[in-house]
Amino acid sequence: MNTLRSDFQKGQTLLDYFYYWEKQQPKKVYLRQPEGDRYRDYTWRDVGKQARTLATYLNSLGLPPKSNIGLVSKNCAHWIIADLAILLSGHVSVPFYPTLTASQLHQVLEHSGCAVLFVGKLDQWPAMKPGVPETVHCIDLPGYTTDPDHVQWNTILTRYEPMTDNPQPHSEDLFTIIYTSGTTGSPKGVMMPYQAMISAIDATKPLMCVDVPDSRFFSYLPLCHVAERNLVEALSLITGGTVYFVESMATFANNLAAARPTHFLGVPRIWLKFQQTILATLPQQKLDRLLKIPVISGLIKRKLRMALGLNDVRLILTGAAPTPVAIIRWFRELGITIQEAYGMTENLGVVSVMPPAAIKDGTVGMLYNGIQVKFDPITGELMTRSDWTMRGYFREPEMTAATLDADGWLHTGDVGTLDDDGFLAITGRVKEIYKTTKGEYVAPAQIETGFAENNFVDQICVAVQQLPQPIALIVLSETGLKADKTQVSQSLEETLNTLNPNLHTYQRVKKAVIVKEPWTVDNDLMTPSLKIKRKMIESRYEPHLQPWFEREETVIWEK
Repeated sequence: MNTLRSDFQKGQTLLDYFYYWEKQQPKKVYLRQPEGDRYRDYTWRDVGKQARTLATYLNSLGLPPKSNIGLVSKNCAHWIIADLAILLSGHVSVPFYPTLTASQLHQVLEHSGCAVLFVGKLDQWPAMKPGVPETVHCIDLPGYTTDPDHVQWNTILTRYEPMTDNPQPHSEDLFTIIYTSGTTGSPKGVMMPYQAMISAIDATKPLMCVDVPDSRFFSYLPLCHVAERNLVEALSLITGGTVYFVESMATFANNLAAARPTHFLGVPRIWLKFQQTILATLPQQKLDRLLKIPVISGLIKRKLRMALGLNDVRLILTGAAPTPVAIIRWFRELGITIQEAYGMTENLGVVSVMPPAAIKDGTVGMLYNGIQVKFDPITGELMTRSDWTMRGYFREPEMTAATLDADGWLHTGDVGTLDDDGFLAITGRVKEIYKTTKGEYVAPAQIETGFAENNFVDQICVAVQQLPQPIALIVLSETGLKADKTQVSQSLEETLNTLNPNLHTYQRVKKAVIVKEPWTVDNDLMTPSLKIKRKMIESRYEPHLQPWFEREETVIWEK
């Protein structure tokens, strides 16, 4: 049973935590990789031996000190082992999204100057491979890609000995370069020194349930994203817990149920999917009736939490995009308390979190100790300052200067407010506040939350540009796809009739358009962290927006 050491001191790096657990509980399982109906387990000793051996190999390559080393793979046990190996070797970890195209991979590899690239669990490696410059030395993670042009992981393990010392990086050394997902242009490499990670750990640890015995984490969001890397990799190293991985999205439900995590991060789209899964077998009216019966209510809640794999959960966070209040309240009725968290890559995702004992819906919680905020008096843009703010964008001094001012204030691009009780609310993006052809400004994200209670809606993007008033582009949920068209249309009209009276006249949604194609990572209409790419979606449908707006009917089905 692991419990967080009470004598862990402030100022420790993730490597310090790793050294401790590697020594104290070598036989405890750290990483669990699903393989069909079985799991391949890696103990702390196994992870240490492999990571240390790979570090020996990396050091044998004669790279300049503190070289950038890339990692492209879906989440798996060897992702974390490779990341640890890079840190142990004294180099800089530079992870990339596993969904990149060849040209995108080429861009970030060239920009980052990576000399070595770990290649792992990927769907389309042959299509990605042409994007790797010839000068980059590639290493294959075992069990996934086996490229004859690459050095094989298992070959390294048989030919090299594990390093035996425990390197201690300087606090000002670069820990990682995190490339953003590029929702509004080319990805930017966020430089984070060890000092920033140390400060963020010390600030967040009191609120992250680090004292839960036998902590379990479920890894399915991209580990190269700051949120997953924090909650899964970093927190598992801090607590000495166990990480379970998802094998594929087809096995997501079974893998989650097997993991029974104590800590779980769910982006808004995941909570919507969970809700739709429950309502597909237990319609809302029936659920409402059962929840009113005292004894039955408790049994139903427990059964649903167990079915989702969340019965043992102690910390549930949501972030990356706004989660509608209606969804959060719906799950709260089932005994599942979702805590909103807010941050961005440039401040390690550490700005605020909802306190479980003092929830204020419609906000993203209270500020962590050590974070300062202020707002632009004209635009309302939120600015933050802390000891864990990025050093800057790699090789992009002009972009850095435009985002991080001389006084250390990070311009987030988000519009928000801080109330008298200390709760932070995010009301939109500076760049996503659009002007209608009538000259009025509209923030689409705020309107989109009004569709959260309609179970026929899976994805939504409110389009404003070049229109007198907004129209809603909608992708139907599985429930909506199975329903009668007339029923769907009536339901959406009812949603508009409920939503619009609460909006200013110029904000009211004029049409609801049901589009045929879902928005996915594969068609480049959604980021790897499952946020819609608003500009890409608006561009895709731009030729149709005005004709749709001029149609007589309120609900329109794309032909």
